[in-house]
Amino acid sequence: MAEIVQHRIEERIPELEQLERVGLFTKKEVKSIIKRATALEYKLHRLIVNKEDFIAYIQYEINVLELIKKRRAHIHYQFKREEIEFPVIHRINSVFRRATNKWKDDVQLWLSHVAFCKKWATKGQISKVFSAMLAIHPDKPALWIMAAKNELEDRNSSESARHLFLRALRFHPDNKKVYQEYFRMELLHCEKLRKQKKELEKAEMDLGEYEFSPEILSGKLAEVVYRDATGKIKEAEFVISLLNIAAIFDFTKELQDFILQDLQANYTEDSLTWDFMAKRELEAPGAGEELQTAKGRASDINRREERCCQVYEEAVKSLSTEPMWTCYVAFCLERLKRKTNVQELKEKRQERQLGVLQRAHDSSLLKEEYYKNWLQILLSSGDAEGAASVAMAATQRYSQSVSVWSLSLRTLMQLGSGDVGRLFQEALTHVNPKESLPLWQLQVQWSMANQSPEETEAVFKRGLLSAVAVVAMEMKERYLDWSYSTGGYKKSRKTFKSLQENRPLSKAFFTRMIEIEKEQETPKMNNLRDYYERALQEFGTSDDDLWLNYIQEELGAFGQPENCGKIHWRAMKFLEGDSVERFTSKYILVQTGHL
Repeated sequence: MAEIVQHRIEERIPELEQLERVGLFTKKEVKSIIKRATALEYKLHRLIVNKEDFIAYIQYEINVLELIKKRRAHIHYQFKREEIEFPVIHRINSVFRRATNKWKDDVQLWLSHVAFCKKWATKGQISKVFSAMLAIHPDKPALWIMAAKNELEDRNSSESARHLFLRALRFHPDNKKVYQEYFRMELLHCEKLRKQKKELEKAEMDLGEYEFSPEILSGKLAEVVYRDATGKIKEAEFVISLLNIAAIFDFTKELQDFILQDLQANYTEDSLTWDFMAKRELEAPGAGEELQTAKGRASDINRREERCCQVYEEAVKSLSTEPMWTCYVAFCLERLKRKTNVQELKEKRQERQLGVLQRAHDSSLLKEEYYKNWLQILLSSGDAEGAASVAMAATQRYSQSVSVWSLSLRTLMQLGSGDVGRLFQEALTHVNPKESLPLWQLQVQWSMANQSPEETEAVFKRGLLSAVAVVAMEMKERYLDWSYSTGGYKKSRKTFKSLQENRPLSKAFFTRMIEIEKEQETPKMNNLRDYYERALQEFGTSDDDLWLNYIQEELGAFGQPENCGKIHWRAMKFLEGDSVERFTSKYILVQTGHL
C-alpha cells in the first residue's frame, strides 16, 4: 500500500513544482498539500474503505482547485492550465469513478460527479458520466431527462438528446414527464433551426448547403412525438399539458389547432377538457375602444366570463358529474374573489355563483367543501333565511360529515335558530362517535351561552357516558372548569370527587383541580396531596413531571420538605423506561435550585 501511495504522491510533483514556480503557492503550502494528500491517499488504499473518505478526498482536491482559481485572479496569471489544473481535474474524475464503481446505487454520488464535470471538466466528460450512470440506473426517468437536457443545452446536440429520449421511452413507455420533455425538446430544436435560417437569410447567405425541411420547421417532429405519446397515454390532463408546452412557442399555431381538435374530439368525457375549453374564452380579445374606461373593461370581462359559462353550461348538460360541477363552481368562485370597483360586475359574479351552487346541490353533485363558501356568501349578503336553508340542506347531503355538521350548526347558532339543541342530538346520531369530539365541544359552548345551568349539566353528563375515551376525558375537564366558574370551589371539588374514579381519566383533569386548589386563599396541603396521589395512581409509571411537581409542592410554603425523600424513593420504584433517567436529571436540578 505504501508503494502505491508514494507513487501517487510522486505523480503530483510536476504540478506542485509549477504552482510554486509561478508563484501561486509558497513552498510551505506545497509541503502542507503533500502532507494532507498523503494522509487522504492512505485512507483510500485501506482494505476496508468508507465512502466518506472518498468524499473527503474529492472535497479537498476541489478546495485546492478553488484556491488556485482565486490566486490566479489575484496575481492575474492565466497560463500553464494544462500543467496545473488538468492533472487535478483528471485525478478528481478518477476518484469519482472509483467511488461510483464501488457504490453504484448512490445516485447522489453520481450527480455530484455530474455537478463537478459541469463546473470543471469538459462537456464530453459529462456525457461519459451520464452514460455510465444510465447503464446502472435506467429505471429513473429523471436521470434520462437530465442527460438529454445536458446534450441539448450544454452540448448543443439535438440528435444526441433525441437518441436519449428514445432510449428512455424503451424503459419508460408510459412516463408522462419523459414524453413532455421530449416534446419540448423537439420544439426547442425546431425553434433553433428557425433562428438559424432567419440569421442566414438576414446575412443574405446561400442556403444551398444547409437543409431546412419545411416539415421540421413547422414542428412536424413534435407532432410525431405527440401522436406517439397520446397513443399510449389517453388522458385529457396529459394532452392539455402538451398543448400548454406548444403554446410557449410562437410558430406552433397549426400544432396547437391539431391538439385542440384532438382534445375536443376524443376527450369530452373528461371534465378537465371542458374546464380547459371554457377558460380559453377568457383569453378572447376585447374591443379596443371599450377598454379605455373602468366600466368598459368590466363590461368586457363580464362578456368573457359569460362566454366561459356558456361552455360550462354545455358541459354540465352532456357531462353532469361531480368533477364537472366542481370545475364550474371553482371557476365562478375564483372570479368572485377577484377584486373590482365596479358594483355591477360584483353583483353579477355573486348571482352567477349562487345559481351554480344551487343547481349543483339540486343535482346532488356539490362537493362538501363548497357549502362553506355558499354559506359565507349568503351570510355576507344578509340572507339569513337562505343561509339557514343551505345549512340544513348540507347536513342532509353529508349527514355523516363532522365538518359539515359543525359548519351548519355554527351558522344556525350565529342566526339564533331555535332548532340548534335538537340538531345537536341528530348530528351525534349520524356521525361516527370516534370523530364526534368537535360536536361535543361545540354543543357545550352553545349550551353554556344559551341554556340554563341544569340543561348544560345534562349535556356534560351525556358526554361523560360516551364510549369514546377522548370525548369522555374532554367532558370531564370541561365539566370541572364549568363547575368552578358557575359554583365556585365547593362545586368543583364535589364534581372532582364524583368523577375521580370514573375512567378514562386525563392528567389535565387532575392538574386543573390542583390549580383550583392553589387559587384559593388558603390552599389545603392535604387536598393537594390527595390530588397528586390520585393522579400518580393513573400516570405514575410514565409521567416524571408529575412526581417532580409533587416534590416541588412539598418544598413550597404549605408543604413538608421531609416528605421529598419518600416521594423520590417511590418515584424511582414506580417510573419505567426512559422516564427514570429524565426524572433523575431533573431532580438534581431541583435540589440545586436550577429548576
